Amino acid sequence: MPNRLMMPNRLVALMVGLFAAPLGFPADTSAQNSSPGGWFTQDWNKPPITNENRKPAPRRSLAGTWGPAGGAGAGTQAGGVHLKPNNGRPENQLPYTPYGLELYRSHKALEGIDASLPSQGNDPRNVCEPLGVPRYNHYNIRLTQIFQDEYKVVMLYQYDNRWRVIWTDGRELPKLVDGAVAMAGEVREQRFFGYSVGSWIDDYTLQVQTVGTMPEDRVWLDSTGRPISDQVRVTETFRRVDYDTLEWSETIDDPKIYTRPWETMKLPLRLHDPRTDVMEYYCSPVEQEKYNKLLGNAASDK
Repeated sequence: MPNRLMMPNRLVALMVGLFAAPLGFPADTSAQNSSPGGWFTQDWNKPPITNENRKPAPRRSLAGTWGPAGGAGAGTQAGGVHLKPNNGRPENQLPYTPYGLELYRSHKALEGIDASLPSQGNDPRNVCEPLGVPRYNHYNIRLTQIFQDEYKVVMLYQYDNRWRVIWTDGRELPKLVDGAVAMAGEVREQRFFGYSVGSWIDDYTLQVQTVGTMPEDRVWLDSTGRPISDQVRVTETFRRVDYDTLEWSETIDDPKIYTRPWETMKLPLRLHDPRTDVMEYYCSPVEQEKYNKLLGNAASDK
């Protein structure tokens, strides 16, 4: 059964790639669960949370399988970060430094108001490079699994089957040095996910800071070509509103690219059945080559 279902979904993913995110090839594009209803029962249409069925949040716990409260497409963010889509409107213009603006203009994105043709694109995603933090937060957020113990929180991103560690054991945030970070008396390498440290502000709110990410020639902020550098400090807040609702917000402070900090996202998430089967959703050079042959190159010629 899975093979029969996967073939049409691959074709759908290729068609969607013309207009949104060409490098995602999900084995199945909707959330699935393994409840008694079967492996392929959709889980997006759960009853709305009301005052009658609302349950209190557990203390100091983010654990669960979370999807956008607005439905599977609410976390796609193909047009730019959640709170600032790249649509040309004055209220969504970003506070670029001169270098940041120059860098943005050198990027040839496939989405956004300044989108380029597929043959001209230079998005690192197009060759299946890891997206890095914070871009993983801004790219096709469908189902995100969170696990935790007394020392750390681990986030499993659905896209490209990637995972990230957020330390909550009281360690200090590393210090940025040129092209690296300094921690525990030694110099450590930059990482696509950087180094994340979280602390509980109260019993229901975890604040996370991340530094030590990759330089601007390796990663982008979002799919519209907005830039980010290795000088960024990413601050995320995870607020457990109630048992079924988690609010995920993010602010970036990157003095190399932007003249001031600004808020990128405030995404409400909905808890899914813990038996939900999170299907593969990956970046494949082979699938990308097929896309270019079938659709991408033809679109570029036009």
